[in-house]
Amino acid sequence: MSDFQNQYQPSQPPPQPTYTIPSGDGGSGVKIAILFGAVLALIAANVYLFLQIDGLKQQLAQNQQVLVDELGKVRETSSVSAASARQKMDSLRDELEAARRQQQMAVGQAKVDATRHAEELARKLEQQQRAVEQAVRSEIKEVEQTASNRIGEVSSEVNTVRTEVSNTKGELDKTIASLKSVAGDLGVQSGLIATNSTELAALKALGERNYFEFNLTKTKQPQRVGDILVQLKRADQKRNRFTVDVVADDKRVEKKDRTVNEPIQFYTSKARQPYEMVVNAVGKDRIQGYLATPKVTLAR
Repeated sequence: MSDFQNQYQPSQPPPQPTYTIPSGDGGSGVKIAILFGAVLALIAANVYLFLQIDGLKQQLAQNQQVLVDELGKVRETSSVSAASARQKMDSLRDELEAARRQQQMAVGQAKVDATRHAEELARKLEQQQRAVEQAVRSEIKEVEQTASNRIGEVSSEVNTVRTEVSNTKGELDKTIASLKSVAGDLGVQSGLIATNSTELAALKALGERNYFEFNLTKTKQPQRVGDILVQLKRADQKRNRFTVDVVADDKRVEKKDRTVNEPIQFYTSKARQPYEMVVNAVGKDRIQGYLATPKVTLAR
């Protein structure tokens, strides 16, 4: 209501006219005229204010009636909404109670079904266990029979392998016995020398030294063999002679005009015993052989 009163507050009354009574000895008629004019102005202002106040009262009464009507409607709507909400709450309570009863019934039935299912599974499991035990017994018998037969076969195979190993060992002993030990180009008595792949395999079987096979071609740069570098400079296939450069410890040594199966010896800082390189075959711009290095690497 305060907003409404502020909206329709009457405007300020018109300013009161002021009249200045001339000083001096004017006539009484002029004074009476002035007073009469002032009275008329006051009466007009009061009438104007009365009309404004009366209009405001009427407007205020209308607004009050509108507010009363709106308040009645709001109360009626609120009452209807409250009644509808109470009905919904009652309906929800009924549904909840029904759901609880159904849940209790379902739980009871589920317990019964679960018990029946567990008993049925137990019976099936017992039947399967019996079948598995029977199958395992049968398989054990078959395995025992197979194992018995296999043991005889394995015994025969073992005897055969033993015979083959014995023959191989005899051949290896013969090969080792046929190997020769010659002096190298440094005048040091070398180890056993292999002239072919069979003899080299026998040397590897002895395990006295490390062996690195190579197949080198004539190139512009040295090629790695074991822990050294070797560069083929010349290969004479007809005379079975060759020339190589050996690079070890950052030093290059030329081994010139060497022959096949001749031990080429040289020392390195890694071992007290010399390294030995043996070339078994000379081809066109190609040599094949092996490098033998000591097992123990110590400072020279």
